[in-house]
Amino acid sequence: MPPMPAYSLPTELDEPTLSESDGVRYLHFNTAWIQGAMVVRAPTELVLEYTAQMMAWLLFLAPPKGSDAIGLLGLGAGSLARFCLKRTRSQVLAVEWNPRVTSACQMFFKLPPQARLDVEHMDAAAWVADPLNRGRTPILMVDLYDAEARGPVRDSVAFYRDCRRALGDVGVMTVNLFGDHDSFPRNIDHIERAFDKRVVLLPEIDAGNRIALAFTGPPIAIEADTLMARAEEVEAQFGLPARRWGRALMAYAKDGVFSV
Repeated sequence: MPPMPAYSLPTELDEPTLSESDGVRYLHFNTAWIQGAMVVRAPTELVLEYTAQMMAWLLFLAPPKGSDAIGLLGLGAGSLARFCLKRTRSQVLAVEWNPRVTSACQMFFKLPPQARLDVEHMDAAAWVADPLNRGRTPILMVDLYDAEARGPVRDSVAFYRDCRRALGDVGVMTVNLFGDHDSFPRNIDHIERAFDKRVVLLPEIDAGNRIALAFTGPPIAIEADTLMARAEEVEAQFGLPARRWGRALMAYAKDGVFSV
């Protein structure tokens, strides 16, 4: 699939639509597929399980400081942006192709206007390919789906290699995939080729999402006790089920050491 023009106009299929049930507001693109969600009375909570798993990079890196940013490719309902703004002191940079999504987030999903949030409206593939963005986001959370949700709309080896460059010398990328979908093996193959096979997976959740983590930087070798201690810290500080993630990642361990 060739890259879409950076500022092309969205079609009617890209028009954000809303639904609400039991105090949770959902974002759609004129289909039944859920593109994001927010607890109306607790907008900074991560209501969808896969969005919490996208934060699993916290097991390996602290939130960035200074000019480095937490990067989001795909804004969705703004869940991860709101969470990161509330729970960290990091800059948050979201790349969103559709300006209507940003407007919907501001109007209906309580996306706060503040100095630490920057939303750039352009194609995510063009953004990561821009040499000016290399090393800009040591954390990159990738969630790129269209109205049909048939798999990520950006998934080439070249795209994932550009994501790696955006991470810089040391970084972690998390990607939202569908485990039981034709796009899954293709994406895993492409991510592994782009990241020298330094890729691990969290277990698939009931909704079908499966989160991949890819690493750049020096090799990682963490003893089980150390990894689980870090998971306890993340769980206590951020209110995320990090111990569950730590136990799942120990499936990749050999002789009690997680290596990637």
